[in-house]
Order: sequence, then structure tokens, then C-alpha cells
Amino acid sequence: MNIRANILLRVYLAFGLIVLFALAVFLRLGQVQFVQGHKWKAMADSLSTRYVNVEATRGNIYSNDGSLLATSVPEYELRMDMYAGGIQDDKIFNEKVDSLGMRLAQLFQDKTPKEYARYLRTARQDSARYLLIHRKVGYADLKTIRTFPLYNIGKFSGGLIAVQQNKRILPFKALAARTIGYKNENVKNGVGLEGAYKEYINGETGKRLMQRIAGGVYIPVNEEAEVAPKDGADIISTIDINMQDLAQSALEKQLIKYQADHGAVIVMEVATGEVRAVANFSKVSEGVYKEQFNYAIAGNQDPGSTFKLASYMALLEDKLVDTGTLVGTGTYQIPGHTIKDSHGSIGTVTVKKAFEQSSNAAVAYLVNNRYKDDQSKFTDHLYDWHLNEKMVLQIPGEAQPVIKSPKNKSWNKNMTLPQMAYGYEMQLTPLKMLSFYNAVANNGKYIAPIFVKEIRRLGNPIEQFKARVINPKICSDVTLSKIKNMLEGVVIEGSGKQYVYNPLYKIAGKTGTAQVADANKGYKANKQYQASFVGYFPADKPKYSMIVVINDPRGGYYGALVSGPVFREIADRIYASDMQMYNDVPTRLVGNTGNPPTKAGQSKATQKVYKAFGFKPLFASKSEYYNTIDTSAGTVFQENNEHKGVMPNVAGMGLKDALYLLGNAGLKTKVIGSGKVVTQSVLAGTRVGKGLGVEIMLE
Repeated sequence: MNIRANILLRVYLAFGLIVLFALAVFLRLGQVQFVQGHKWKAMADSLSTRYVNVEATRGNIYSNDGSLLATSVPEYELRMDMYAGGIQDDKIFNEKVDSLGMRLAQLFQDKTPKEYARYLRTARQDSARYLLIHRKVGYADLKTIRTFPLYNIGKFSGGLIAVQQNKRILPFKALAARTIGYKNENVKNGVGLEGAYKEYINGETGKRLMQRIAGGVYIPVNEEAEVAPKDGADIISTIDINMQDLAQSALEKQLIKYQADHGAVIVMEVATGEVRAVANFSKVSEGVYKEQFNYAIAGNQDPGSTFKLASYMALLEDKLVDTGTLVGTGTYQIPGHTIKDSHGSIGTVTVKKAFEQSSNAAVAYLVNNRYKDDQSKFTDHLYDWHLNEKMVLQIPGEAQPVIKSPKNKSWNKNMTLPQMAYGYEMQLTPLKMLSFYNAVANNGKYIAPIFVKEIRRLGNPIEQFKARVINPKICSDVTLSKIKNMLEGVVIEGSGKQYVYNPLYKIAGKTGTAQVADANKGYKANKQYQASFVGYFPADKPKYSMIVVINDPRGGYYGALVSGPVFREIADRIYASDMQMYNDVPTRLVGNTGNPPTKAGQSKATQKVYKAFGFKPLFASKSEYYNTIDTSAGTVFQENNEHKGVMPNVAGMGLKDALYLLGNAGLKTKVIGSGKVVTQSVLAGTRVGKGLGVEIMLE
């Protein structure tokens, strides 16, 4: 082979290898592009973009009267793209950066104008595309910031990026804060209503596509979320904001006065079981108290003398005593222990008197003597009343009640029964004790308290709640009547007379003073006491029940002295503000009764009818709707103005006019009867929220 042929062979061989390599490269590119393209594209996207959750706006929590207890407001984290479309020109940026720095410094007051300008210039030199400007910026401030130099070029052109977040606020601040609760991812069941109803309140999170830029920072790809979040539902609680304010202020004042360790107050509506107020305060420093623990539902302790209600109810129900049965007071000796009355002996008295004066010796003797041969007969009553069970509340944290029986290993056949008779060797929460007293006020119907009565989405009810009946009748009507008289006697002439009695209305209840046991050293360690008063009012027609519990007071520890005044103050102010409880004065027609019965209603139609019949109308206003009052001089038509968020007065109106006004107020109306409106379940002038229910009765 000559040299030329040898060279050509080598060239052809090299060329062939190059062609084969090129073909291999093209084949591989095709495989990557078309066969494995989806795989590598997805991997690239996952490295440069990702979806993040967008928090939904949480639902509101309202009080019973429509006041806002908890809500979410938008809060923004401000970022800046230093090379956005409108500020890519260095001349534009340099001309306005100093003015922008000055405006930011004036608004936030955390840096000087020069520091802000230097911060922005340095970020531009570093080509920052997602520079943090400020966190926790309100909506009003955001609107102002959009007018600042550079940012006012355009919504996106000026480089301003506002990332919305939601901030939870309590408009009434500390009022019912512990009951409202808060969202905490570290607490399994949550705290308060926020935790118990988080599935409703939290809503459904959305999705936003974020893109990774230089420096490992992620910025939103689009201004709007790819999957919009679904806002949470609203919770309508049973809390009355005015009663809550009363309860908290009265309790705090008494805690400070007696330098107590902690205390709780609960106010509940008798018929419905709706909790109107829950106050819990713990001492954090001298004279300073805050809500840190929900003693009302989780504070398990010996109830003391307030438990005597259950003891006497069992005795009366089994017909082992009557209210006139005579019993000794002062001391009662049991093996290893002497039960004493702290106020001394009042001699041999009736059972009713012994209850009214809260004699420990008397009730211990009666229970021990009557049930000594069949001790489980007494505890069976307590179990039949479900005092040993949780009430399954709507909010988490309820403590497990502890009620012993002869089957327990810790039961002492000589000591446990008489000790239980006056409220020791057991553990009950204030709410548990109140619910039992509420059953007496509710004619024997024992119901579980509720804190939420409705859940709404977009103003429409999606779930409603009513109190669960625990025991439809805790005792006979005969026993109930005797127990009610005994509870009224405590306030009229017993241990509660000096601090709870009010001559204007009747209060029924029971004082309680319990020595608190130390976990390790027992009752004699520090001699701490729990003072309590529990009852209901007005006693002749109960509407509200209430319990006041104050722990470790200094300078006095009797229930009547320490807790009684708190009960009286709250009850007095609730009674004074509720006309339905005391306004029983009959209405009589006087003067000119010759005019026919008149319905309130639209002014033009009313005027036309009266003029047609020749009756004398005295029009008092130019309002579109009237309410009428019949007088000796003629029929006066009073103004019935509509105010947003306020319950209108529809008394005297026909159904058509009443529904028109109530519908305009955004209320859902339930109608009973026919004719004209005689009563409305929500008083005129009361603040109302959109979607709330109102019942009107027509006759």
C-alpha cells in the first residue's frame, strides 16, 4: 500500500469514527429530549420552582350578641425586586432612591433615611430580586407605601412585592381570652374555641407557585395564588361580652383585695345551658392577675360545703330525713378524726337550719348514720347523677371528676363516707358543681353546658348546637321543692345573708369553704383554703346560675365573705340590665280607648287609613316606619328609625312590615302565631350580627 492510500484510509477511518460519535450524540440527545424529556423537565422544575401553602383567612368568633371576639386581619411582608421592569434604568433608580429611603424611615422609624438609601443601593449592586423591606405591615400602611417614590411607578413595575399573611386579633383583648383560646401547632387538641373548632375556623389552604432565584431565594411566580384558599367558617359563641366584662372585673378586684392565688367565675343560662361568661385569673405578681389556666373546666379540687346539696338531696330522696328532722351540730366524732363546725355549735336544729348554717358535723352525722349499713346506696346516687363522668364539653381540657365508691381501694369504711358528706375525698371542677346546681334551678333537668351555639359559613348556618341532657330528672318534685327552699334559706337567713342577700330579688345558693390538700403533705401542710359560692337567680323564676371560686385568699377564707360579694355584684348588675327579669308591671289602657286597635307599620299606609276613618293621628316624626301609642288626645306615631347592626322594634307590627325590617337588618326570622307582633326574642336596640336568628310571636 502506497503512502497516499495509507493516509486516505486513516482519514476515512477518523471521519467514520467522528460520524459514529456524532450519531451517538444525536441519538442520546433525542432520547433525552423525547423519551426522557418529561422526567428531566420535572426534575428541573422541582429544583427551580415549588408550591407553597397559602394560609386561608381564618373564620371569626362572635359573642352571643354579635360582637366580634376574634378575627383575622391582613398583614404583609414587604419585599423588593431591585431590577423590576420600571426601575431597570440606573438613572431612574438613583434619582428616587434617596426619597424612597426618607419616606420608609419616616413610616417605620427603625433606620435613618441614609441607612435605608444605603441598604437599597447595596442590594441593587448585589442584584437582589427579593429584598426584605419590612415585616408585619398593616393594610393601611401598605396603601401609603404604594405611593412612595419608585413604588408608585406601577403595581409591579416599581419592584414592590407584598406577601399577605393573616394576623389574629382579639378586639376586646383580655375579655374571654382563655375561652376564645389560640392556635398552637404544638398543642394536640388546641386551646379554647380556636383549638376545638380549628377544622371549621382554619378553612382550607391554597397553593402558590414560587420560583428560585439567585441566592437560593424563592419569589412568587404570579401575584395571585394558583389554588385560592377557602376562608374558614364563623363560630357563634354563647359568651355575652357585657357579662364577661362584669365577671372579670368583679373577680379581679376581689382577688387583689384578698391577695388570692387564683380564682374563677362562670355564669350560665339556666334553661339552655349556654355559658354567658367564664373568667379565670392567676396571680403572676403582687396585685397583677392574668388568664393562664382554665380553672373553670380543669381545676379539679375538693368542692367543700357546696357539695352538701348532693348529700341532702340523697337523704331527702331516700326519705331518710325531712327538712324538720332534728340534728346536732358543733362536732361529730369518727374513728381517728373529729369533724368540727368552724363557727361552733348552734345546738340541736332542724335539717333545714343545719344546711342554711352549713354545719359539717350535722351532714356528716346524717349521711354516716343513715347509710352506714349500705354505704354504696349513697354513692349510687352520685353515680346516677353522673357526677363521676365528664360532661363532654365543646372545648378541650375538661378534668376527669373523681367520686369514690366502696369498690375503690382507697375507700375507708369509717372515714370516707362522712368526709364525702361535706365535700372532701373527691375532685370536682367549678363547672361540674355549677351544672349540678343549674339542674336544681332547671326543675331537675341536668344538662351539659355549651360554649358554641352555631357555626356559619358566608352568613349561613351549617351546624347548630343545643345542650345535651345528662339526666332528665335528678330527683322527685317533692325533694326538689324542699331543696329549693333550703337554698333560698341560705341567702335569706343563713350563711349567705350578710354578703349575698338582696331585698329586691331572690337569690338561692350555697356557701363553700374547703381546705385545700397539699399533694405530698395533706391538709395540714400550709392550711390553704378555697372559698366559693354557687347558686342561681332570681330564685322564684331562675334565669342564670353562677359559681365563684377563689383559692388561697389572705385575710379571710369563708365562702360567704370572700366569694359571696363577687356573686352579689355580678348578679345585681345582670338583674339591673335585664328588664325581662324585673319588669312585670301590667300594662293598662287609659284615656282615649275609642280608637280601634292599631298595628305599627309603614307611615304612608297608616296615615291614609287613619285619615280615611276620621281618627285623629298625632304624627311624631317623618320616619318611614312608625310604632303607635294610644293616648287620650289621639294616636301618637313614634319614630322607628333603622340603624345598621341594631335590632329594630317590630312590636305592634303586622307580619309583612316586621319581616321587611328584620330582613333588612340581615336577621333570620322564626314566626309563631298570627296577627300583630306582641314579643320579639331579641330586645329592640340590641346589637345584632348578620344572619342571627330572632323569634317573633304574633297574636
